[in-house]
Amino acid sequence: MMHQLLRLRLPLCILMAVQTIGASAEPVKIGCLYPLTGPGGLYGRDSAIAIDIALEDLAELEPATYPDFQIMIEDTRSKTLRSLQISRQFIEEDDVDFLCGVVSSSIALAITQMVEGTDVFFIGTDHASPSLTSFALHENYFRVSNGSRQSMSAGAQFIQRHYDTAQEPLSIVFIGPDYEYGYQSWDDLQKFLEIDGVNYSVVGTYWPKLFETDYSSYIDAINVSEPDIIVNAHWGLDLATFIRQANQTSLFETSAFMNFDTGGNFEVLAELGNEMPLGIVLSSRHHVTWPPTPENAEFVTRFFERSGRYPSYAAQGAYSGIMVIAEAVKEAGGTDDPTALREALENIEFRLPEDPIGFQSRMDPLHHQMLQVQAIGRTVPNSNFAPATVQLDDWEVFYPPENWPDLNKDE
Repeated sequence: MMHQLLRLRLPLCILMAVQTIGASAEPVKIGCLYPLTGPGGLYGRDSAIAIDIALEDLAELEPATYPDFQIMIEDTRSKTLRSLQISRQFIEEDDVDFLCGVVSSSIALAITQMVEGTDVFFIGTDHASPSLTSFALHENYFRVSNGSRQSMSAGAQFIQRHYDTAQEPLSIVFIGPDYEYGYQSWDDLQKFLEIDGVNYSVVGTYWPKLFETDYSSYIDAINVSEPDIIVNAHWGLDLATFIRQANQTSLFETSAFMNFDTGGNFEVLAELGNEMPLGIVLSSRHHVTWPPTPENAEFVTRFFERSGRYPSYAAQGAYSGIMVIAEAVKEAGGTDDPTALREALENIEFRLPEDPIGFQSRMDPLHHQMLQVQAIGRTVPNSNFAPATVQLDDWEVFYPPENWPDLNKDE
């Protein structure tokens, strides 16, 4: 068995050799871009741990059929220019076959434009904007985690199920980050509400900057409008900060609060602890308590054993990225034939920890978006996953459609 190098280029230049799989003469080179420090740094650190778990799983499958990997993880610090510089270095100096990762949708858009026209494949494992799988899509980009479009589709269905809008329109406020991901989430939610026949009116839209620290003026304005529903599209510590500040007001008592894409992320639940309100509607791209399958429980346990904490959704995305790359390279017989590799990625079906019984994630060959199940729940007391004291329950499950409606005809 050969060695596989997993290299994290941090300020202290940490090198880690991992016993791995396969017997290929040339390793498949993967350059991963994650924030490892600064805002969003937890997502990158979680991703590195999950990549290690994926390599271990591949070694236990059919070692002789999988290639060797050389995986390099670089700290983007959530900066666009730095991310582009790292990507160029990966492509021009390290001669990578794949780029993977990226948390910010805006950064991912810049990178995918740079990659277009090269022989390098970009595997998105965390960012969620549908722009990358619609008007900015190119043949070598694939996303292996839930996109915000899937989340907004499920969210619109959830609203349609629970609110009778036949008599009066449902008043809705949307608040999300002032960049591409927030804009696309709101656009998609409105389109899906219309498709699902929800009678609604918009009584406010708010766009705080990313990594905002003071939401008081937005919260005051929302309280004045007294909406039936507040749909929030913040993520990570931004969402935790918003909820902490909203707790000082009557916001959660007068309006239904919902976050369909990232609100149920374990990072947020752990950060807030007892400050997380009960009964609010949240979802995420991966949950530590759903689906209640042996595979998901094992993934969560193994992650905890390595890190001493439970995984954010970024971990499942990174795990998915490595597993999907390995399966596609095996199916294509290597990386020498880009057409064969592209076809393998377009047709891949693979069971992942987040898949419920009877379902496995599959790639939409038209949009290069992995189709996965979205589960929406409500916050309830649960101290089994410290430091979080709340988890989600009362689940409602939404399966992806066979064919997505064309939401981009006006783009």
